[in-house]
Amino acid sequence: MDDDQALDGDMSGSDYDLRSIRARIAGTPLPSADSPAPAEHPPSQAEAEAAVRTLIRWAGDDPEREGLRDTPGRVVRSYRELFAGYEVDPRDYLKRTFEEVGGYDELVVMRDIRFVSFCEHHMLPIIGRAHVGYLPRNRVVGISKLARVVNGYARRLQIQEKMTADIATCIQEVLQPLGVGVVVEAEHSCMTMRGVNSPGALLSTSHLIGVLRDDARTREEFLRLVWGK
Repeated sequence: MDDDQALDGDMSGSDYDLRSIRARIAGTPLPSADSPAPAEHPPSQAEAEAAVRTLIRWAGDDPEREGLRDTPGRVVRSYRELFAGYEVDPRDYLKRTFEEVGGYDELVVMRDIRFVSFCEHHMLPIIGRAHVGYLPRNRVVGISKLARVVNGYARRLQIQEKMTADIATCIQEVLQPLGVGVVVEAEHSCMTMRGVNSPGALLSTSHLIGVLRDDARTREEFLRLVWGK
């Protein structure tokens, strides 16, 4: 059974089961079995598809014609994947750490973590790269987990500035390193596809915590590693 079949099948399962399916598809952390469901029950599959049909009609097309007949279902399935970040807590990725680091006490930096997020103002894609680094105190985390944290926060409606700060704060609060640095570069479709129409324009944001903010030499080293210079 493929992902679409799994989601289009029996939708009468528990809320936890549905949230687990969405997390597996998105590659984000599985929700805890005892984690609370959203306070308000979300719209049903049928209601979401009806909303897409309304938008198709508003755009001037016929949702019942052959090429669009299955589009509402496809859109809803893609939204489940693209916005799966709401179903998880990225902090879960950082719970397992390693203390046998052979005395390593220098920066750990992962560059060019590609992500797709969505602008909360126009619901259009934000496509870019995140660079994440931290100065460990006495433990490190598996490197793939840094990419998963970025991915977990990216799959939401938001502005880039908030996503940048959320990633850095998450790493700082869970790992409690001496410092954290996050730099994000992204192209916003809301200004490259519409409005000002500026293809290729990039927005850069950064959030530095601890010694990466307060110590000039450490900050310079982090930025040099990020930019590869």
